[in-house]
Amino acid sequence: MAHDILAGIPWGILLAFTIGPVFFVLLETSAIKGFRAGFAFDIGVVIGDIFFILIAYFSTNKILEKIKDDPGLFIFGGVLLLTYGLVSFVKCKRDYEKRLDEDIDETIPKNNYLNLFLKGFILNFINIGVLGFWLSIIIIFGPKLEMDPNRIFTFISTIIITYLFVDCIKILLAKQLKSKLTHFRIFKIKRVISVILIVFGIGLVIQGFFPTEKVKIKEAIEEIRSH
Repeated sequence: MAHDILAGIPWGILLAFTIGPVFFVLLETSAIKGFRAGFAFDIGVVIGDIFFILIAYFSTNKILEKIKDDPGLFIFGGVLLLTYGLVSFVKCKRDYEKRLDEDIDETIPKNNYLNLFLKGFILNFINIGVLGFWLSIIIIFGPKLEMDPNRIFTFISTIIITYLFVDCIKILLAKQLKSKLTHFRIFKIKRVISVILIVFGIGLVIQGFFPTEKVKIKEAIEEIRSH
């Protein structure tokens, strides 16, 4: 068991620092709304991870490979992510202009933790790359763990707990910026986050439309490494 725990810790740290939409939105939420808000968002993300883990674990390897490489899922997830980013981009500008027109004091709105939880879950759920990550983990490490349910549970749980622990540190660090955030800076941060979401969405759509190009790139990298 100790060996499985030690093997899972590095993967939890890697997952926590994977640069994706959730990474940036977590930092934004924590800096603007504080620790509890960031933690509520992160719990939603973790529940999304658990959902994907269950899919990966209870499916056959053949189905796993088919789901992982289905370009339609990349397009679907990319469109959702792109739409989310565009809506956020337009909404944050409209909200900023509304505050200026109404001369509203620059305070942070009261947190709705349920909405933040759902936001984290949905944002993680529509990112097909997360499914690919857990599919890879199960396929690669399942046999090494002898497909023992207890060992797999220990290994996966260690990844999740480590991931959540590192994220709490990130949330606390981001929270220190809260006192320095004016309404204009908050607006700028949200615009940047929205653009990042749009870029990731476009990236997923491109992967869906050109799946063979991704394979060619992998083959080229492997050929270079072999030399």
